[in-house]
Amino acid sequence: MAITDNKTNVLEGRACADRVLDELSRKLKITYDQSGEKPLLAIVLIGEDPASMIYVRNKMKAAARVGIDTLRVNLASSASTQELVEAIDKLNCDNKVSGIIVQLPLPGHIDKDMILSAISTNKDVDGFNPVNVGYLHNGDLAKGFVPGTPLGIVELIKQVEPNLRGKSVVIVGRSNIVGKPLSALLLSEDCTVTICHSKTIDLASYTSNADIVVTAMGKPKFMGAKFFKPKNIVIDVGISRDEAGMKIVGDVDFDEVQPLVKYISPVPGGVGPMTIAFLLVNTFKAFMKFNQLTHTENE
Repeated sequence: MAITDNKTNVLEGRACADRVLDELSRKLKITYDQSGEKPLLAIVLIGEDPASMIYVRNKMKAAARVGIDTLRVNLASSASTQELVEAIDKLNCDNKVSGIIVQLPLPGHIDKDMILSAISTNKDVDGFNPVNVGYLHNGDLAKGFVPGTPLGIVELIKQVEPNLRGKSVVIVGRSNIVGKPLSALLLSEDCTVTICHSKTIDLASYTSNADIVVTAMGKPKFMGAKFFKPKNIVIDVGISRDEAGMKIVGDVDFDEVQPLVKYISPVPGGVGPMTIAFLLVNTFKAFMKFNQLTHTENE
């Protein structure tokens, strides 16, 4: 059944994420009853950026809801790349830790590539280690971890379009966090994928002719009615503040576009909850693989 808002065309990520989390909670309870063990997610936070602290609290709250323990590791904003690597190494060696994430963005003096490479591939539940990126782009999805945002986007789309084979998808944005991994994941679903970006000429000619449009630019309300047609399913990953700085908005002018398209996700409340849900799904996966456990239902 499609998860929509009051039978309209609004794809509510919170409702879909709740379903994913409820199923994960059920599996975790069965696994705990069978093994007496629980996953532990380590979250490394550098400094006291207010937005990052909110994101970390939301992740910890969702983890507690499903039965995943969390460990928050705080480092000063002045911490060096080497100090951060050493903190990660300790977590890599701790057999109680199932998954490790480093909250992004990092301060400018930190070597992000070195940090993401330092996280063990078996505990890299954000899916940003280059080895896990390689698995994804090679189509070896079972071997590594796929980032939570692309996983959440695909799950959200499947609430209204379960069979993605042959669908035309335009992704607006080519970041390593959303655009590129999402393109690889959708290719594994047999979609026809086009990546557009800031240098694309006549962007509307691409988006209006797609079955599915995923936008992740970070440009508030950049895409209005001219970019879309009634057949579009629109997933808005962008998150910005409006011109007044008072309201969180997406890349799409929601009020203008929502009446025109087949389905659309809101901002906030669309992709964000799905990202957290699949971070926790990845943590459970890491826990099961490390402990060589196989999930079995109760008789």
